[in-house]
Amino acid sequence: MNRNKRWTLIDLSQEIYQGMSVFPMHQRTFIMVNMTHEENQKMTGSKTLGFSARNLLISEHGPTHCDAVWEYNPEGPTIDKMPLTHFWGDAICVDLSHVPPSRYITVEDLEQALAKAGLEIQAGDIFLMYTGHYDRNYGTDKWQTEYTGLSYEAAEWLAQKGVVNIGVDAPAIDHPADLDFSGHWVCGKYNMTNTENLCNLDKVVNRRFLFMGLPLRIRDGSGSPIRAVAILTDED
Repeated sequence: MNRNKRWTLIDLSQEIYQGMSVFPMHQRTFIMVNMTHEENQKMTGSKTLGFSARNLLISEHGPTHCDAVWEYNPEGPTIDKMPLTHFWGDAICVDLSHVPPSRYITVEDLEQALAKAGLEIQAGDIFLMYTGHYDRNYGTDKWQTEYTGLSYEAAEWLAQKGVVNIGVDAPAIDHPADLDFSGHWVCGKYNMTNTENLCNLDKVVNRRFLFMGLPLRIRDGSGSPIRAVAILTDED
């Protein structure tokens, strides 16, 4: 590591809390007190210190998370068996905030966004889509219902370019009206992952950078919550 570089981390992860919005098919988040400081001190008999902890009941797909191929392709790998290179590495983020929720993201949209940013997709890239949905609608009734998503053609175009992970600042990479779940279907076909419920993509839009969003090592997991970050240097 070059210690003369100046490193900046940008948090791309949503907060986890009881009552957070979760995709309708998934477990709601509950946070429960396991033991208070006072209870623990009484239990241990310590006169100086008590420990406190809480319990989480949370979906593998609840907050900012990535998907295992197995979630949408039962012949694909579970999260613990997927290569870590799907979850960290070179990333680009393009601006698709002009695409309205009334239509899908097309191949033309992707090509124009890349050209505007002066970016090119390289094999192995993580591809993040700034739709502006988090900025506009997080915490409102529109969060789970009114956002854009990839068309089948656009998702396959990304896969054929060599993208290994598609990320978005919305509940899903698919359009909510798409009951074929085209983006996920393509991910299953090409052994790709996707990362959903990102935020702060406005801070990295139209840039290339290092992305890290490592999953928990959940045995046979269908996905995993992650702490997604963008890592920038003074040279980026």
